[in-house]
Amino acid sequence: MNEALIVSNALLWLTVLVLLVALIALARQVGILHERIAPMGALMMDSGPKVGEAAPELALPLLGGGTLALGGAKPRATLVFFVAPTCPVCKKLLPIVASMRAAERAWLDVVLASDGEPAEHEAWRRRARLEDWPYVLSAELGMRFRVSKLPYAVLIDEIGRVRAKGLVNSREQLESLFAARELGVASVQEYLEPIVRPELAKERA
Repeated sequence: MNEALIVSNALLWLTVLVLLVALIALARQVGILHERIAPMGALMMDSGPKVGEAAPELALPLLGGGTLALGGAKPRATLVFFVAPTCPVCKKLLPIVASMRAAERAWLDVVLASDGEPAEHEAWRRRARLEDWPYVLSAELGMRFRVSKLPYAVLIDEIGRVRAKGLVNSREQLESLFAARELGVASVQEYLEPIVRPELAKERA
């Protein structure tokens, strides 16, 4: 009886030790995976004005009348958010852009941009309660920035340079534009590459 109890206790402790080793190994793998998975920034297309170059200076027609001057020196930076009434992701992101607009209003102006029939956009603007947003309709603007997919955003700094840009599908990707501006890099991926993939960074150097 005592021998059976000793054997069962030994097996129990052995099982505990095996589970402890497995837990340590799993924690190590999770740590490695966390280091390898970088935050997903805006997907930057290699077309249109490059980051660091001057944004095109344009006089753009505003929905509802008037014009908006884009590019050149301004008191605040400008986030141009390309949208469409038929874009479901655009609609999902609009409340996020609105909260960013309110939080960053000291240094940032937000402009909605699209093209097409004014009546369709005017109806959508009313439904989405965007009457107090600058909303430009210009096919030329989209062509200048080579916008092929939506939603797309371009951050232009106070002196008229493109500071960040890319396809944005989430809050994280939108915030990556601001992070790139603060870090002085073209994209968050560019900043993280030497950390996440040091061997590739050394090859490029």
